[in-house]
Formats: sequence, structure tokens, C-alpha cells
Amino acid sequence: ALLDVARENPPLEPRLAFVKSPVWDRAEADVHNAFAELADLLGETVQEEELPTPFDNIVDWHRLINGADLALNLASEYAEARDRLSADLTERIEAGFTVRALDYNRARDWIPLLNDGLDVLFEHYDAILTPATPGEAPEGLESTGDPVFSTIWTFCGVPAITLPLFEGSHGLPFGAQLIGRRGDDARLLRTANWLADRLSE
Repeated sequence: ALLDVARENPPLEPRLAFVKSPVWDRAEADVHNAFAELADLLGETVQEEELPTPFDNIVDWHRLINGADLALNLASEYAEARDRLSADLTERIEAGFTVRALDYNRARDWIPLLNDGLDVLFEHYDAILTPATPGEAPEGLESTGDPVFSTIWTFCGVPAITLPLFEGSHGLPFGAQLIGRRGDDARLLRTANWLADRLSE
């Protein structure tokens, strides 16, 4: 059923909420310029919206939860083979050991409240449009790049899809990310197909 819905044409032209997100200032000039051009191209289909203030804290909450979970899951590796772990991983595990249960649970308690806030947007829009990364893909295989533009959506547990629509100044790609309502993956895929088709015309 999911694939059937994803392959359908939307009954009406989708409406997109362009959300810069609290980390917009970390995006490079190529990203700023590309999204300004995309918004112009889409015209009335897209409207800029701001997220409520609590979304500003998500990067910190995500780091806290991720660190504690990492420390829990890699505790035996840390205890038995710490010298074989990278310095970065060791540092992240040790930071995770210091997370208080109270802070961890308070951060998790925000997830349903944030989704309630997103639901208000999804009453008016089919998807949220936002950058996938701060800039173009890094050269080489040492890193996949900074995931900060995905952090909000990962934290909230909402579906996201990236379309590699743009090319940076070094000839490497970067994408536009579409976000859907929690549990509404099929509609998001349908909207992504529509956007890809619209931009290929």
C-alpha cells in the first residue's frame, strides 16, 4: 500500500513549508543561494515558516541522548578494548557516561510535544522543505559530512527523504530534504516524486 500511494499523483498540488531551522547559519553560501532559487522556482507552492522556540534545543538534546545510548551500547567494548577504539569514539563514550538520567528523560519527554508542534504545520502543508546538509558532500571517504540538518528530524522520529538537486562550487552534490508527518511515509514519498518531476520539466 505504501508503494501504491507513493506512485500516485497527488490529488492537489502539494504545499511545502520552507523551514530554515535553527542551524541555518551553519549553511554555506551555496546552500543559501540554491534554496533562494528553488523557492523562486516553486513560487506559491512554497511558503517560509519558522519552528517554535523549543526546536532550538534539539541539537543539544539529541547529543545528550545519543551520547548516553552510545555509552550504554559500547560499555563492554570500552571496558575490554579501550585502546583499540578511536580517540573520538572514546571521548564520546566517556561523555555519555556523565549524562544524568533526569536530563536524558527530560530530553526524551520533548519528542511528543515537538511532534505536536509539527502536526500544526502539517495541517497546512504536505511536507517541510529544508537543506539536507550545510554544504556540498566532502571529498574522499573519511567523512559523510555534517548531519546537523538531519538532527531535528531524527530526534522527532519523522520520515525524511533527500533529493540530490544541487551541485556545489567544487562540483559535488548537496540535497534538498523533504520531511513528512510522523507515520506518513507514503505521502512523503508521493510528494518527493512530485517535486522531482516538477523540477525536471
